[in-house]
Amino acid sequence: MLRTVNRVLVGLAGVVLVALGAAVLVGALDLQRRWSFTLPSAWPFDGPHDVLLSRGDRRKWRGEGWWWPGVIAALAVVVLLALWWLLAQLRRRRLREVLVDSGDGEGVSVRGRALEDALSAEAESLDGVDRARVALRGRRTAPEARVGLTLSPHASPAEALRHLDAEALTHARESAGIEHLPAKVRLGVLRHRPQRVG
Repeated sequence: MLRTVNRVLVGLAGVVLVALGAAVLVGALDLQRRWSFTLPSAWPFDGPHDVLLSRGDRRKWRGEGWWWPGVIAALAVVVLLALWWLLAQLRRRRLREVLVDSGDGEGVSVRGRALEDALSAEAESLDGVDRARVALRGRRTAPEARVGLTLSPHASPAEALRHLDAEALTHARESAGIEHLPAKVRLGVLRHRPQRVG
């Protein structure tokens, strides 16, 4: 769902930017005069001398000390948000498939989501673990696990980590034929209401 929304937003942003770029280019290059065509009356830029803010608009706000710093700050925020969004798009995504050694020298591809689900289910069956979320990153021949465990209120974190490594991660390594499966684990505790005694 999030991927679809992301694509729709990127598509809409692309259409808006292409339309604005076309409007600026048509006006700046004076294409309507050169190619003899007319533009709609609502077209924002009619010729190469058109500007975003007219001289009257610029003079109107020149006396206000907050105007230009406010414009610059707003543009800086927009640029920073755009860079943050771009970096978020470029960061590594979940591993789509893991190459499992089948013993014949060729290997078999297993869906990364299937291995994540199996690892999550086994981690949730451990004593003291209420919920588990697993994401596989890295390369398909050398995956890395990111595990989020939500522990029961009275569970021991050390015991939960020991069981996770000895059981769930060991079974995942053996079933996928992987020699090493490094894991980063984040622990959280299930919140509960305080109980009244007496």
